[in-house]
Amino acid sequence: MPNFLLSKIIDLKDFNYSTLFFPQIPVPNSYAFNIMIRGLATTWQKFDLALEFFDRMRFSGIKPDNFTYPFVFMSCGNIFALKMGGATHSEVVKSGLISDFHVAHSLITMYLRCSELSYARTVFDKMEERDLVSWNSIISGYSRLGLAEEAIEMFEEMRKGGFKPDERTLVSVLGACGDLGNVNLGRLIEEYVRERRMELNSFIGSALVNLYGKCGDLGSARRIFDSMKKKEVVIWNAMLTGYAQNGFSDATLLLFTAMKETGIEPNEITLIAVLTACASIGALEIGKQLDEYASMNGYQHSIYVATALVDMYAKCGNLDNASRVFESMPKKNEVFWNAIISAHAFHGRAKDALSLFHRMIEEGKTVPDDITFVGVLSACVHSRMVDEGYRLFDLMSSKFGLIPKVEHHSCMVDLLSRAGRVYEAWDFIQKMPQKPDEILLGSLLGACQKLKNIDVGERVIQLLLEIEPSNSGNYVISSKIYADMKRWDDSARMRFLMKQNGVTKTPGCSWIEMDGHLHEFLSGDLLVEDSQTIHQVLNILYEDLLMETDTVDVDLQIEYINVIDTL
Repeated sequence: MPNFLLSKIIDLKDFNYSTLFFPQIPVPNSYAFNIMIRGLATTWQKFDLALEFFDRMRFSGIKPDNFTYPFVFMSCGNIFALKMGGATHSEVVKSGLISDFHVAHSLITMYLRCSELSYARTVFDKMEERDLVSWNSIISGYSRLGLAEEAIEMFEEMRKGGFKPDERTLVSVLGACGDLGNVNLGRLIEEYVRERRMELNSFIGSALVNLYGKCGDLGSARRIFDSMKKKEVVIWNAMLTGYAQNGFSDATLLLFTAMKETGIEPNEITLIAVLTACASIGALEIGKQLDEYASMNGYQHSIYVATALVDMYAKCGNLDNASRVFESMPKKNEVFWNAIISAHAFHGRAKDALSLFHRMIEEGKTVPDDITFVGVLSACVHSRMVDEGYRLFDLMSSKFGLIPKVEHHSCMVDLLSRAGRVYEAWDFIQKMPQKPDEILLGSLLGACQKLKNIDVGERVIQLLLEIEPSNSGNYVISSKIYADMKRWDDSARMRFLMKQNGVTKTPGCSWIEMDGHLHEFLSGDLLVEDSQTIHQVLNILYEDLLMETDTVDVDLQIEYINVIDTL
């Protein structure tokens, strides 16, 4: 009778009554302990307490069985109690219960949750018989931990063993395909779903949209999205994230508007995707609305939302709000620190960026990583702090054991280039352990143009045209360098080479937000709305500039003429 009452109380999800009732059972047996441990682990997710009851069970002399261990391993996995999980694993082996499917599955899941892949694989390999659940456990574990190739290898082994994948299998494998950019296997899985007439529900649907989004096939992603009759928030998020990650910011905001019109409430993932789009095109007003929504709905202390807000405010030029969000967060990880340091560096506030860097080290809760050093080195670049840049570059390896990557070398080359030390920058490139990339060389080429240094410039041009033969900017700058030196034949040769290689100049693009709407402008676009009004405003600005100064920079005059010509 007491066991029956206890099970009913747990079914009613009455935690307080359950914990009060259990001690009243005169001599609790294995059934009473098992249902209590199961309730604590599954109904209330109080994993620490579930393990306490497990200890009480053993202390009482009651032998755990195959109904006990699955929920013990579940609890260990959820609170990363690897030491207790390992000890319990030994008990299971000694008792012979390792052959029980449910026990083995829960043990594999526990090790995977604790990122102990080798132990999980050992348990899996020692199973005398495997069912679909065990295959799904190991495949999803590999996929979730970022080991995409291993996940797909296990999927192929599973198929060879004669097992047919179910929904859980396909979701895990689609995630792995997305990480690897394997769109072909993803398409085969979509075909399999359609041939088997499997329901295109939120799980498989969102996995397919995510796959196509990660592979850059937004047409297929939108096709899946549009074909789904019932669109839950996870589907909207998958499509929004696909657009945002591929740089389709306008499409992201349009879809977000459509999502709100359907009455779907945005969640954490939604906010991150839309804030990324706002940051990309400077949609400050929309970003502020999302900030307000996050505060009203309990997302203001989500480290992921807060990081996206800092990034958005910084890229929209509002450092005060970026700093407000940063200071309001009770806990800060290295990604969050990196966001605020990079924000100040991007705006040329080198002292503030370096002050934050030193504060990060002094607080001691987070350790700088390679992205942190990209931020502080960028701060040095904007303020031409060459000596400080060298000191920080050396500090990476001497104090923090970090090996400088091409991004850090790029910052140093940019720093030296902006300081006019192009020969020193070239020597720095020559000593690099990695091959220089186009960003690094591009910054040096720009400095060579400004300083009219044809000696280093020609060496850089040669490397750039080998690495990036389709970038129009390389030809244009090279042509200008030769023109500045009055080497007209070489200047014309670069223009001819650009034409011969079929390279065209990408038109400039910018956005402006007015009355909550974003307007896009392309260089050379003759169909700009209100172009006449824009023309008048530019004239007024130019006349005001003439009144403020006796002379106007020649480059500014040329730029003004170029802008007018596009309207």
